Amino acid sequence: MPSQVTATALGEWPGTDAVEAEKAIRGELGSPHLPFLAELPDRGIGSDAVGRTAALLVDLHADVQPHGWRIVDRPGRDAARAASALSADLNVLADVVGSEERSAEELQVRLLGPLSLMAGLYLHNGERALADPGARRDIAQSFAAGMGEVLARVQVAAPGARLAVQLAEPEAARVLAGLLPTASGYRTIRSLPAAEARTAWESVIDALRAAGAEQVFVHLDAWEAPIDGVLEAGADGVALPAPSLTVPQWERLAEAVESGKHLWLGVLPLAPPPSMRTRDIAESLLRPWRQLGLPERELGAVRVTPAESLASLTPERATAALARTVKLADAVNQLAFG
Repeated sequence: MPSQVTATALGEWPGTDAVEAEKAIRGELGSPHLPFLAELPDRGIGSDAVGRTAALLVDLHADVQPHGWRIVDRPGRDAARAASALSADLNVLADVVGSEERSAEELQVRLLGPLSLMAGLYLHNGERALADPGARRDIAQSFAAGMGEVLARVQVAAPGARLAVQLAEPEAARVLAGLLPTASGYRTIRSLPAAEARTAWESVIDALRAAGAEQVFVHLDAWEAPIDGVLEAGADGVALPAPSLTVPQWERLAEAVESGKHLWLGVLPLAPPPSMRTRDIAESLLRPWRQLGLPERELGAVRVTPAESLASLTPERATAALARTVKLADAVNQLAFG
């Protein structure tokens, strides 16, 4: 475990220029910080989270219909766009890494998690795949089967980099609470049993480890975040927006840190008030840490991130946000260790 707080971000990047994105990300997040393979949703179909992850499925195919990505019998134009975009991004990553005098020691890859993928894919009848137990099983198995190839391609693009995978689960709490509407909108889909969710996470996490991932994190919204479920499934840690965490959630995270887990905490506001100093933001992280009685030597379990996706910014502001995140990590370390 590193001895001090480091920085990363959540994967999405504004604009459509992959070369400039990778140069900016890797320029700001050199070692010991964690650069990431940029996602550029502004490019449109195939670069969105559902399409990008669905393109990695084995023996399952998806194409865009009026209501979203639908499972189909054979890959079509939209699936080809998603696969092409990912290939182009990996080629850009290889070129940028190859031009560096000293490459970062680690790399983050972001994928949509299995529960959110089930919620974002639709069946032939227009209903969410989440509503069908057989479809859920097929997606989880296909997802796990596809991890070996994609991580192998990442390792070719960034040879020697230790890989951290972020599974983004923005829909996890609503899936588990039975709050997602059906396609008609007149009712909601039955809640997914916690044991089934844990099994889906476990199969994907195990597959990622077998494919070479050194760490796997699950990114959750704070509301009803299933922290226990993802940690019990074998995740190395969780990524959460720190300002929204409740006291019981902080207490659970303290237990996780004490048991050797890691945290990515979304601390940096994208538009902080002019009067808010970096030191103030750093203290907002250290305050609950100290109140919980966690020793400062355990801060190495933490990476700080922006509180939200950077995709809503301009590329210039996103680059500045990364620089501020690194500055924030430095400020936390200064306050904690002098």
